[in-house]
Amino acid sequence: MKWFGVLGLVALSECLVTIPLTRIKSMRENLREKDRLRDYLEKHPYNLAYKFVESVDPDLGVYYEPMRNYLDLAYVGTISIGTPPQEFKVIFDTGSSDLWVPSVYCSSPACANHNVFNPLLSSTFRISGRPIHLQYGSGRMSGFLAYDTVQFGGLIDESQAFGLSLREPSKFMEYAVFDGILGLGYPSLGLGGTLPIFDNLWKQGLISEERFAFYLSKKEEEGSVVMFGGVDHSYYSGELNWVPVSKALYWQLSVDSISMNEMVIACDGGCEAIIDTGTSLLIGPSDVVFNIQKIIDAKQSYSGEYIIDCDAVSTLPDIVFTINGINYSVPASAYIREDHQGTCYSNFDEGKGGLLLSDSWILGDVFLRLYFTVFDRGNNTIGLAPAV
Repeated sequence: MKWFGVLGLVALSECLVTIPLTRIKSMRENLREKDRLRDYLEKHPYNLAYKFVESVDPDLGVYYEPMRNYLDLAYVGTISIGTPPQEFKVIFDTGSSDLWVPSVYCSSPACANHNVFNPLLSSTFRISGRPIHLQYGSGRMSGFLAYDTVQFGGLIDESQAFGLSLREPSKFMEYAVFDGILGLGYPSLGLGGTLPIFDNLWKQGLISEERFAFYLSKKEEEGSVVMFGGVDHSYYSGELNWVPVSKALYWQLSVDSISMNEMVIACDGGCEAIIDTGTSLLIGPSDVVFNIQKIIDAKQSYSGEYIIDCDAVSTLPDIVFTINGINYSVPASAYIREDHQGTCYSNFDEGKGGLLLSDSWILGDVFLRLYFTVFDRGNNTIGLAPAV
């Protein structure tokens, strides 16, 4: 019987676990429809500096972790927490490292519109007694750290640390379709003294390879997936090109240049970029992005967004990100998006305040829809190949 148990564990560990992601209406679209977008953009400028001071008063047990601008997120997956399981829609986010969901004790209006976790209904719940504060651009989310069983795609992650919100001060969270965030960044990006979900999966022997991968479909809703413990080769064409992680904090790599019509328009001499599923757009330094908006003839609107003639999709050239000597083209059909009312917007946006480096970029879902991406923790590399 002992050998049957061992063989069962081996079979489990060799399975590739695939979690479907659903494309949803973003907060930006919801706010635009309700004429609240300009107000949001003024109060919540995009800030690349996610990492916040960990603790301002350790004697009081008050800890802080970053809370990001999730304005454009459009892909959610389902997880469950507790025994019996309570379900939540979360963003699988490579730009942060922690898991958090709203709690039943949250008194903010935003929590009333989302699924909330009730610790009293879970027999495996453990409280840590450690308060946490998730930092917004203005205001912060207050909560506490806890431990419980987290499940998704057949994986059962026991004693996983996660945050439960007690107060969500931003009224704009009311427009978010997702309930919480599941971070997949490096442990050093997260809350000190806790182990992120991916590290726990590996430590518990639930996955056979120390890697995960994203395929974001270009279709409206279905078809996107995140996979753990390996790679499904049917989601990409050609070979994966492996790029070293330049700094094991974010999933960060070095970019050689950014060009159009074989002319360098940004990142001359090299720059850094973060591959980030928690960002939808292509985010860069404000002066560089402003120049790109001029090149593609995008005009700033009343809301602060950049509008562009929809016919430009068929005339503008590709913008090429050269990474580790390989060209990754982003066509106009990708860096221009059309809303449901027929208005077209630029998918470039500027990072405001606290840039990690003066010439840093974030390559979000606009890039990830074009290129299947593997995040290899075992080798500290990122694999890229054209998505099918």
